Amino acid sequence: MAARNDPLKSSEDEAYTSTKILPGDFTQPRAASRPIGNYDKIDRNNKDVSVLKDTPDKWVSGEAYEQFMGRWSRRLAKEFVDWLNPHSSWNWLEVGCGTGALTQAICLNADPAAVAACDPSAQFVAFARRSFNHPAATFLVAGAGELPRHEAGFDAAVSGLVLNFIPAPAEAVQAMSSRLRPGGMLAACVWDYAEGMQFLRIFWETAVEMDSEAAELDERRRFPICQPEALVELLECAGLERVDSQALEIATVFPDFDSFWAPFLGGTGSAPTYVGSLHPTAREKLRLRLKQRLVPDGDGPIQLTARAWAVRGFHL
Repeated sequence: MAARNDPLKSSEDEAYTSTKILPGDFTQPRAASRPIGNYDKIDRNNKDVSVLKDTPDKWVSGEAYEQFMGRWSRRLAKEFVDWLNPHSSWNWLEVGCGTGALTQAICLNADPAAVAACDPSAQFVAFARRSFNHPAATFLVAGAGELPRHEAGFDAAVSGLVLNFIPAPAEAVQAMSSRLRPGGMLAACVWDYAEGMQFLRIFWETAVEMDSEAAELDERRRFPICQPEALVELLECAGLERVDSQALEIATVFPDFDSFWAPFLGGTGSAPTYVGSLHPTAREKLRLRLKQRLVPDGDGPIQLTARAWAVRGFHL
């Protein structure tokens, strides 16, 4: 996810980056393939905010991420948008759009005027553009330190499942808040890595039983921000008002063990990065231990749940 100067960056990205004008600015020519939106300039200040945490995780493939987490992110995204209860015809700013799960949920469930969906990974933005085409959506290669502005301020600035990967989340929230109109809403959600992500909890508990060093990669240990109290405090410290939080839960059902295990082999994400680092013999031992734990009687459906914490506040 943290790739920069990537060959997958499109010529349109280069053109808009060089002029520092986002598509849809009514005072400048715009590409016919981009949706209409009153966006101003990309802010290139505070670039360090947009860099993801320096970890051994690999975020290199939109397709692999989609199989590992993206499919669950899409289910969660609809629950998140429903909880936000937005008005129609809003202008949205999305920070860390990834493969486009939340962008799609906004477009299909919130009737937006426009969505400026930003991510620092050119690979993920390219995947999102290929996967979802909607007249309201514009996908841009940009991190939290280089966000677009709307001439009247955005009605909503949102971030789905990414705040914990930003090295300075307080600065990112401040940057998002600065793009809002008075009364605009800022909202985010993160997976509950501590307890609520059952398939990851089972994976890491099993991995640590076999390799104590795996504990250092466990998201529960690495991301203390993924708790409702921490999220509320984050928004309140940024000056947002009427802050509240909510638990969101989805089912994660795997038809059989192979469908559970295969996404861990994709090399994109924390757990797949760890699996990819193992010697083949150790990897097979981990696979067998997980299978014994999840389907001790042979094979069959694996029915689990995944919980996320959502938070929202208002720029008054």
